[in-house]
Amino acid sequence: MSAVIVSVAELAAALASPRPPVLLHVGDGAGGLIPGAVPVDLASTLQGVPSSDSDGRRPLPAVDDLQAHARSWGISSASTVVVYDGSGGTQAGRAWWVLRWAGIASVRLLDGGLAAWAAAGRGVTHDVPAPVPGDVTLSPGHLRELDADRAAEYAGAGRLLDARGPQAFAEGHIPGAISLPTRDNLGHDGRLLDADTLRKRFAAFDLDDGRPVGVYCGGGVAAAHEAAVLASLGVDAALFVGSFSAWSGDPRRPISRTPSPEGS
Repeated sequence: MSAVIVSVAELAAALASPRPPVLLHVGDGAGGLIPGAVPVDLASTLQGVPSSDSDGRRPLPAVDDLQAHARSWGISSASTVVVYDGSGGTQAGRAWWVLRWAGIASVRLLDGGLAAWAAAGRGVTHDVPAPVPGDVTLSPGHLRELDADRAAEYAGAGRLLDARGPQAFAEGHIPGAISLPTRDNLGHDGRLLDADTLRKRFAAFDLDDGRPVGVYCGGGVAAAHEAAVLASLGVDAALFVGSFSAWSGDPRRPISRTPSPEGS
């Protein structure tokens, strides 16, 4: 089991252990839940309310609010947390990043999410558990984040990744950013590509040379997934939480509309 990613087999073994992880399903759970999983609504728990256009669509939640939610999900100070969703982890990556940013040291992303669990013949339920409230104490700043000025500096140095798809990139992006859609980190089955393939993908842009890397998307969700993928390879990427929605909300910021440089 890596410090970032957990497989279906590893999760099943952990859930059967004397100290199972807290399991969070990012989404409404309408398509079913892994038994024991608590549904988590991204919009109401993993983001705050913007106070201006330059905050972006999905600013970070207030830590006190996030702590209350985390306790209601059953998270305590010694908990291991596993997050997943029904879309290959691209939504659950936001939960991974926000919980790690708030100081939960052991958070893992289920490779392939609910689809991989079901494809392995594992059971799915519609029963929603009632967790015993936890006692976790959260604090901000445990992962690196960027504001718009720092994002511009990273882009100018060729170290800022745009995790959106190529069409969104072509329609408008931060000047100097590199198009590397996080969806392309996944295979057709929604699972992560193997580590060697991922390393080659990122190494093509010298992202493993020790220099700082930043990542953004439209509203700080897809980019959080890409940050998790990079972390699984040992690359520490700072997240521009406000992402392009914050950048484009400030009329002083320039916008580039050149195509994706690698034609992705």
